[in-house]
Amino acid sequence: MRRAGTGFGNGRLFRFTAALLAAAMLTAGCGGAGGGTGGARTNGPEAGGGDGSAADGRPVVVTSIYPLYFLASGIGGALADVANLVPAGVEPHDWTPKSRDLARIAGADLFLVTGTGFEGWTDELLEGIGADAGVLIAEAGAGIELIPLEPDAGAHGRDHEQGGHRNGHGHEGAVDPHIWVSPKSMLKMAENVRDALIRVDPEHADAYEANHRALAGRLEALDQAYERGLSGLSRRDIVVSHRAFAYLCRDYGLNQIAVMGLNPEEEPKAQDLKRIVAFVRENGIRYIFFEELVSDRLARTLAEEAGAETLVLNPVEGLTPEQEAAGEDFVTIMEKNLQNLIKALQ
Repeated sequence: MRRAGTGFGNGRLFRFTAALLAAAMLTAGCGGAGGGTGGARTNGPEAGGGDGSAADGRPVVVTSIYPLYFLASGIGGALADVANLVPAGVEPHDWTPKSRDLARIAGADLFLVTGTGFEGWTDELLEGIGADAGVLIAEAGAGIELIPLEPDAGAHGRDHEQGGHRNGHGHEGAVDPHIWVSPKSMLKMAENVRDALIRVDPEHADAYEANHRALAGRLEALDQAYERGLSGLSRRDIVVSHRAFAYLCRDYGLNQIAVMGLNPEEEPKAQDLKRIVAFVRENGIRYIFFEELVSDRLARTLAEEAGAETLVLNPVEGLTPEQEAAGEDFVTIMEKNLQNLIKALQ
């Protein structure tokens, strides 16, 4: 494995050969069952070919999940050809790369991942790194203080102001990978994405800097709205469908009580559900939050049992096709999240 520069703080940059990437990706693509059509693009045309650049010479950027696509497309603008791997409407926890995604990544100049272990399929990919020049992999989460999980973290987990370190995903000592579900984290991630784009396309550094300033302005305004909107509320507990909001809670002084663990498809235990119903009743919780890319059946059942109602709290892991068609993006969805949080916590 060869480290490619030090311009990303504590993050890691890797270069690997297309041949080794092909072997790793084909193994992952044949072994897992993902949702939807593998490799469908969010908000744009097909990515460039295998020569590492788009047909018009722009750098090709591939992102692992929607929040990274939002950052890369906003900062890259018209200068970069940006593609997202996970299709609109597909829960990324359910998705694994297919063989067609091989061509996208192998033909890119830059591949953006979170660096938190959220994309479990990248572990096998990174094991096949070679020393030859190729695609640059950048971790957008570099420099963010990660939140460690307790050994028994899962359903009915309660998170608030904590800090942590990177150490895997889904095991004892692991970290919560959902870093983007906080405007404060996204501001740091935007810096890392800007630096990665400049790394692969230094000729347009000034334009990437300008685009970053504009996008950071939107994220800063969002952060300030969360600070103002949540600071004066006496209620601080939110009951959520899955354990995706620890960074939001840490950064804005909330506590999450999760029905399920890190994966929204996990099956909660009966005793956990009973404890959550009791918690909702005893603490006067008026709303149980659910999200749009997974079924709301369990949240509605719990709410009915506890005498509460339901509201959407979107972890922005991806867009629905309807949101995509309506021009929604990370900021507009997080603005709606804020309004629902205020409604629930008043």
